[in-house]
Amino acid sequence: MIKKVFVKIILNYILGYVNIKVESYYIERFINICTSKKIFLWNIKRERATILYANISIKEYKQLKDIARKVSMKVSIEKKKGLPILLHKYRKRKIFAGFLLFIAIVLIIISQFIWNIEITGDEKINKTEILQELNNLGLDTGVLKSKINTTDIINEIRLKRNDIAWLGITLKGTNAIIEVVAREEKPNIIDENDYCNIVSEKARYNY
Repeated sequence: MIKKVFVKIILNYILGYVNIKVESYYIERFINICTSKKIFLWNIKRERATILYANISIKEYKQLKDIARKVSMKVSIEKKKGLPILLHKYRKRKIFAGFLLFIAIVLIIISQFIWNIEITGDEKINKTEILQELNNLGLDTGVLKSKINTTDIINEIRLKRNDIAWLGITLKGTNAIIEVVAREEKPNIIDENDYCNIVSEKARYNY
């Protein structure tokens, strides 16, 4: 989770972001709306009950402006930040700008690889074994995302293991999320046509 947030912040820095000021009597409602709409905010600071400061990507800020109009909240830009702003500011200093551009390219390249594998699901499944099998099939940290064929990996593991009912692989950012569902053991069912010996005890009386 921490890695995911870190990658988001880095990408927003590369693409540019803004520091916003939110004024409303319903700050908690604002935060809930952002959460439900999956709008990513970071470096959130509350000045008082009705004022909040936060960072947000330029793309999501435009989305937030539309929401703010509907719920009577005042949202304004305090400061524009990020690599595009920095490059514009130091556009005359070519060496510095070139260095920053190089860093941006490196970060973009890094984001094309898998750096974290998370396995979730049934505790009956040995996660260490699953991770080892994933590694053997080419899904490992440091692997280029474009080289990962999730369909082939899923089929290979399901063929090898009878204890897995379902396996899903999702690539999100630099994370590979593996969801595993264990196969339920079928209960023993007695066929009605089978013969069964039923022993009954009867009390015997002598007259």
